[in-house]
Amino acid sequence: MFTAIFMCLWMSLGDSMADSIETLSPHKAVDEGDDVTLSCKYETSDTNPYLHWYRQQPKSKPVFLLLINPSGFKTNPMPPRLDAKVDKTNKEVVLIISSAAVSDFALYYCALRPTVTGNPAALYKNLYTV
Repeated sequence: MFTAIFMCLWMSLGDSMADSIETLSPHKAVDEGDDVTLSCKYETSDTNPYLHWYRQQPKSKPVFLLLINPSGFKTNPMPPRLDAKVDKTNKEVVLIISSAAVSDFALYYCALRPTVTGNPAALYKNLYTV
């Protein structure tokens, strides 16, 4: 058994002070091979927000994992063993890790706005490595 730590990060750009995102379960303990579901609840005035997922492994910088929106757009291709879904009714974004491995031990962040600096085009590329 290992513990996957899940944290929520929110970055606001512009005047939208009503925007927020929060974790629904800050810590998860899972057995190797189990599927893990991480969830964030969001509130925004944007009718079709782009929700971002990042992962930060110990002693490393956060890495962009994927992007999803309520209309069904997802980063293509999806990173291996990861999937994401948006529940428009409950305003929740979910990250699913299939067959959890010790290498998945990390902080996971969800965000309403891009949080990576530098080349904006890089935000929409799959940078996930195991």
